[in-house]
Amino acid sequence: MKAIGIILAGGNSDRLGDLCKERAIAAVPVGGSYRAIDFSLSNMTNSGINKVAVITQYNLRSLQDHLSASKWWDFGSKKGGLFIFSPFIGPNDDNWYRGTADSIYQNISYLKKSNEPYVVIASGDAVYKMDFNDIINYHEAKGADITIAYKDLAGTSKKPKLYGIIGMDEDGRIVDFEEKPENPKGTTASMGIYVIKRDLLIDMLEKKIPEGKYNLVKDIIKPGRHTLKVYGFEYKPYWVTLNSTKAYYDANMKFLNADTRELLLSEPYIYTKPKDDPPVKYNVTAKVKNSLISGGTIIDGTIEDSVVFRKVYVSENSTVKNSIILESTHIGKNCTIQYAILDKEVVISDGKSIIGTPDNPAVVAKGTVI
Repeated sequence: MKAIGIILAGGNSDRLGDLCKERAIAAVPVGGSYRAIDFSLSNMTNSGINKVAVITQYNLRSLQDHLSASKWWDFGSKKGGLFIFSPFIGPNDDNWYRGTADSIYQNISYLKKSNEPYVVIASGDAVYKMDFNDIINYHEAKGADITIAYKDLAGTSKKPKLYGIIGMDEDGRIVDFEEKPENPKGTTASMGIYVIKRDLLIDMLEKKIPEGKYNLVKDIIKPGRHTLKVYGFEYKPYWVTLNSTKAYYDANMKFLNADTRELLLSEPYIYTKPKDDPPVKYNVTAKVKNSLISGGTIIDGTIEDSVVFRKVYVSENSTVKNSIILESTHIGKNCTIQYAILDKEVVISDGKSIIGTPDNPAVVAKGTVI
């Protein structure tokens, strides 16, 4: 393969509030069966990139547990592999990663021991399906030093000010880059996916880090547009980044759409760590409509327009609508759950109601008893 991969999965998780108090964003459950990082990992292996580093930092226990066996993403070959890098704190070093560029620099041996000409860098917090060969071929055709994948947000509900916005000339060369501008000049948003020449990345890191420049976008890619050939590559299919609780809610609800499922769940497949659960048990009083229900779940109540993960129990005369119910949650009798996200191992006692709105879903933290 022409490239090695890096997945940046170590950022602070404040954006998703209670959902990420005990897990990294890359580890949040998505679509009934997956974790967010599964999409970037699967895109790597499906594109023939068989050597991938995942760089972690905050709340990494659940993510490391999920990635404990690389075979599920077919990274077990002798020529490649899945590498998990977390901060090394030595006796004379009290610094964690000081930024995205620093996280790569502290693991620069991964780059130096590789022979592939390119590096594909992606985040672990997006839901999408992408063949990275397309952007690599574009990168080569343009003779680019750096290529940034972008999505045009025009006509969507996404707010450009939450993204890095790029401006390009007629040839697609990037001439402007605004990082989360309050008043954006355009709608072409960086997806946080980059193709960079491996030798160039090593050289830039070794020059910038000693100068105290620790951020990959702000300190390396953004100023690089003045002296390097930095191009934009447009990606048109479905893509969403989990940059808010609302975005997380909407991303899961999208799995109830047949077209979205056809795109994301058809070949080439998105892979994940499997669970050996029994089939869903629908008891005589169960009523289910337009929902995704995962294995090990037992239903006595009503579920509509919802995503329900594994080992959930919904009791008699309880109704779950327009909601996301995570693993091992127990919903008692005569309960109403609507426009809500219930995290793992939540217990809702008999007769309780959890009701949010489409724009502000109610979130119940992991392990809460109500």
